[in-house]
Amino acid sequence: MNRILLFIVIVLLVGCSSSKKDSDRILFAGEIVNPTSNQVVLFKGGKKIDSAQLDYKNRFKFNLPAIENGLYHFNLSPEYQYVYLEKGDSLMVRLNTIYFDESLVFSGSNEELNNFQLELFLSAEEEDGAMYSQYYELEPEDFLKKIASLKNEKLDRLNELKTESAMSQGGYELLMSNIEYSYNRYKEIYPFQHKRKTSEEIMHDLPKNFYAYRDNINYNNPNLTYLRPYYDFMKAHFGNLSYMACAKGCPNGNSGTGKQLHFNKHKLHLIDSLVVEKELRDNLFRNVAFDYLLKKKDEPENTEIFLKEFKNVSKNNMHIEEIKNLYQGILNLQPSKVIPNLSVISFDKEIKTLTEIGKDKKVLFYFWSGTNKKQYQEIFKRIEVLKDKRPDHELVGINIKTDYNDWKVILKNLDVDPKLQYHTENFKELTETLVLYPMNKAIITDNAIIVDGFSNIYYN
Repeated sequence: MNRILLFIVIVLLVGCSSSKKDSDRILFAGEIVNPTSNQVVLFKGGKKIDSAQLDYKNRFKFNLPAIENGLYHFNLSPEYQYVYLEKGDSLMVRLNTIYFDESLVFSGSNEELNNFQLELFLSAEEEDGAMYSQYYELEPEDFLKKIASLKNEKLDRLNELKTESAMSQGGYELLMSNIEYSYNRYKEIYPFQHKRKTSEEIMHDLPKNFYAYRDNINYNNPNLTYLRPYYDFMKAHFGNLSYMACAKGCPNGNSGTGKQLHFNKHKLHLIDSLVVEKELRDNLFRNVAFDYLLKKKDEPENTEIFLKEFKNVSKNNMHIEEIKNLYQGILNLQPSKVIPNLSVISFDKEIKTLTEIGKDKKVLFYFWSGTNKKQYQEIFKRIEVLKDKRPDHELVGINIKTDYNDWKVILKNLDVDPKLQYHTENFKELTETLVLYPMNKAIITDNAIIVDGFSNIYYN
């Protein structure tokens, strides 16, 4: 019934416009249930293409001139998802933001491609959990068999779709890359996770053909730059290459006080030597910088050396301001500093600063988003535990990435006392200033003075 209604909406939206064969224009439209924003924004990579306002029925419509065929993503703040568009397409999407990805359905031209791409995304979330809970413990040969089995299931399904539908070669190659790089990423991660899971002292010997796919890696395909499995593969791949290069060729390369600097400089230079495509280079360099600055706090002099090396190999990086802000944020969250004086809104719409909230008391600030129900439920469970473990602290929750009214509804549904709950409408400023990576972060203060700017609610 839903698919029939979606088809009718498409017909009404398209009206008397030219068919796909007669026009290069693209219609991308949809209906949003429980919208979290009043507009949908369409991106190609990091570039904004257009935006569309929701009407009184929570519908939107993009009527686009001839644009480049390929992978796009649409953003309904704070969520986003992929869409593959080709000239002449008339494509409809319907979703409910409460179950954003799980509820999303495409209808119209290229519906098979887009729905299968969404299937791959959802199955990857499940398989990631199975990899960590089960498959990384397998011996190498058994692990390869499991990977091959999972991969072949997806490839068989893809080839069936190609036979049954009018899928373009470009769309087919995108889906093929999605599958290939997803499973190759697991192979890059395997030796490290296997060692960790089995408590082996050294890396396990691998079959000679374990990394055979590396002969066919394309480091410079602009069509894949913003495909998540491709990008995630590249991160794991360069981490693996850097570690192995250090282990074999660098005395004390993976040990000692300067190991983080040494290892991450290796990654910078490997990326510099293999990746030419500008946006992928910039994104991978950004990842190395975030990884280095956030994971383990290095000596200040080492951090300065790293940043100098970063600027040397990644000239004109489009993320340079973000990285500078991150570094400054880290400096501002050191012990004995006053917590940044950011403004937040109370349940009763009173504006307060973090400094005011933390004055004359001990406070543990924690953070959550209404976009991830499972995550915030777990966070509030943990807070109940911390009430007993830290009776001398006020546990103050700060909400981000959620509509103000939706935030209030969530608190009421959870039966959470709103007196110690605050909301921010400028989540970008708060995230960058307080360095909220990951979201499980906590900041502990005493009379608004930072005691620990990089704590974690699950390790308190």
